[in-house]
Amino acid sequence: MTTTTRPATPVAASRGRRPGAGALALRQGRLEITQFLRSRESVVFTMGFPIIMILIFASIFGGEIGGGVKFTQYFITGMIATGLMTVSFQNLGIWIPIERDRGVLKRYRGTPMPKWVWFAGKVIMVVAIGIVETALLLAVAVALFDLDLPGTAAKWLTFGWVSVLGVTACTLCGIAISSLARTARSGSAVVTPVSLVLQFISGVFFVFTELPTWMQQVAALFPLKWMCQGLRAVFLPESFGAQEPGGSYELGRVALVLILWCVIGLVLCLTTFRWTTKRDG
Repeated sequence: MTTTTRPATPVAASRGRRPGAGALALRQGRLEITQFLRSRESVVFTMGFPIIMILIFASIFGGEIGGGVKFTQYFITGMIATGLMTVSFQNLGIWIPIERDRGVLKRYRGTPMPKWVWFAGKVIMVVAIGIVETALLLAVAVALFDLDLPGTAAKWLTFGWVSVLGVTACTLCGIAISSLARTARSGSAVVTPVSLVLQFISGVFFVFTELPTWMQQVAALFPLKWMCQGLRAVFLPESFGAQEPGGSYELGRVALVLILWCVIGLVLCLTTFRWTTKRDG
């Protein structure tokens, strides 16, 4: 008596097939987004704060700052940069210590899942939430304060690369600074003051050139100032660039500094990131 072996069906064959790298990253990204949306505090603070601030400041300061530029047009550049920094640097700097303290990262490290998938999930979450937040900011500013959107493809291209480099640098720095927090509760105490100081000295709430010179020089050491400057090149007239400290928007220098911070952030991540708390060893 002979027996015949049936060929494996696609369904049966797929059961033993491991998901590809891209599928793993997307699954982790969806998980991170779901966890973010389930935390009302994160959603309100991360996505609501920039919108609330633009509603307040644009309602109070409705005039021009010179050169035919409305304050709202100037202020939106800082709010977009702040929104991107909040969802990346501040959000990761606060929540990674919480996951570390709860043992979530330790359990991840003990699974067969490649470690890079966890980082990819964080990046996907940051990008997705950053896009939604930026779209909401632009929609509010256009609807309520007559914001003029960029009128050329070149300006939209500048908007794209400034945002990508800026959010990359802030994401890497957020992962790196998370290692400074000893406990879950200390994450906010470590990251929030740094974020607020950078906003005040980088031309987010005030016209940058009206700040003291020493403050401008300190701000120039960090990426937020350059993100704001690059976005001003997108939303403000070319002639307004003459009022920048360097006499122009200096987009070449903006790109150089942001790339440098991407490298610095990556090095710090590779050398300082911890999967466990110090008490776990």
